[in-house]
Amino acid sequence: MDRFVGLKKAIMLSIIGLLLFLIGYSIFLVISPHIELKGNDKIEVVVGTKYLEKGYSATYGNSNLNNLVKVKGEVDANKIGEYKIEYKVNYNGITKKIFRTVVVKDSERPTITLKGSSDTTVCPNTTYQEEGYQAIDNYDGDITTKVKVTNEKDQVIYTVQDAAKNDSIKIRNLKTDTEKPIITLKGFKNVTIGVNQNYVEAGYEVADNCDKNIHSKVKTIGFVNNKKEGIYHITYQAVDEAGNKNEVTRVVRVVNSKEKGLGKVIYLTFDDGPSRSITPKLLDVLKEENVKATFFVINHAKELDYLIKREYEEGHTVALHSYSHNYKKIYSSKEAYLDDLYNIQNKVYQIIGYKPTIIRFPGGVSNTVSRRYSKGLMTTLAKEVENQGFRYFDWNITSKDAEGGKASATKIYNNVVKNLNYSSNIVLMHDFENNNGVIEGVRKIIQYGKSHGYTFASITESTPDYHHKINN
Repeated sequence: MDRFVGLKKAIMLSIIGLLLFLIGYSIFLVISPHIELKGNDKIEVVVGTKYLEKGYSATYGNSNLNNLVKVKGEVDANKIGEYKIEYKVNYNGITKKIFRTVVVKDSERPTITLKGSSDTTVCPNTTYQEEGYQAIDNYDGDITTKVKVTNEKDQVIYTVQDAAKNDSIKIRNLKTDTEKPIITLKGFKNVTIGVNQNYVEAGYEVADNCDKNIHSKVKTIGFVNNKKEGIYHITYQAVDEAGNKNEVTRVVRVVNSKEKGLGKVIYLTFDDGPSRSITPKLLDVLKEENVKATFFVINHAKELDYLIKREYEEGHTVALHSYSHNYKKIYSSKEAYLDDLYNIQNKVYQIIGYKPTIIRFPGGVSNTVSRRYSKGLMTTLAKEVENQGFRYFDWNITSKDAEGGKASATKIYNNVVKNLNYSSNIVLMHDFENNNGVIEGVRKIIQYGKSHGYTFASITESTPDYHHKINN
């Protein structure tokens, strides 16, 4: 009985103790300060960026205790790691603290940069020779030594992993050689010689991206019979080790003495082209009439490159006029003119793969406008261009298509045919935008010439010079 009473008393004391603890804890909660974090208690930050503190809120009842909070701990956002920040407030002798964890991590992949091309041609009977690579990580720096290179049949695969286990991959494609040899004719693509005049082969240059012995593999097909009038084709053909084939053809015209300029010959020449509206139509007329002409070209928009290429491929002579066609600029000095001349020559070379040497001075060698800028310049230039391998041509008939605005086809036709003579007729016309009269004017001139015993030719290295009197 006494034992039961003792157990009952012990249980009662335990219950009373628990109640007193709960009451005391409740009182503690009521009288202790309160602090909580703004934002999450765990934040991830990308290394190298700035850590922005989200803040906190500390209160006691309705009182704001933010000014009593002490923050301990720093975050180095430039260094990978885990940082703990302590927020502590003390009020009425009671301290309350909480913590935030900031994780600075690297999630950026390394960058692999290939030296050379990502699409590389592998020449026949060779293996790919590594051109080099570099791997840079935003945190680890240069990790090139960690790059793993895997060679496969048609690819080289580069992989790398930084210290944070961020992976990167780069692929270099290995291509078989599909590039044709490049054959560049020396001299003119279109040559005219007289009957019984010796044909001198100017030769060619050939190069290939892989085949170093390509020159020995060039075949020359065709011949020139200089005793018989006609059109002869000499084809230069090259096939490299990979089987890539290319060929170019030189056209040699064997003509009688009249067509060489000693008889009734008309040389149609066009300055200032190419142009969008006129050049295509001019070429169409010349093609329909089977007549070759000479185009003295100037600098132009890149989208018109195809017209110069078409002129060349259809057998006309592409000659040089000017790059800027700015009289004040090009006639300021010998150096300025030559700079302009070589600029237009290089531009044409990039289009047709051949550097023309036949030129026409803006305004002709007889121009007087050059006196305003440099006295005696044309006398100097006439000698200098020939010393540098150029030949210049003026004209002895002008169509006057550029005078007084746009001339009609009839006016252009009359200005030409009434001045034709029984020797060499070099006709000046223009290939500028919207010069519409020249289209039908040229057709009528050609039809007149054919019906009156004239032949037509383009200016070539075989054409006799025609020069104006120099006036400066």
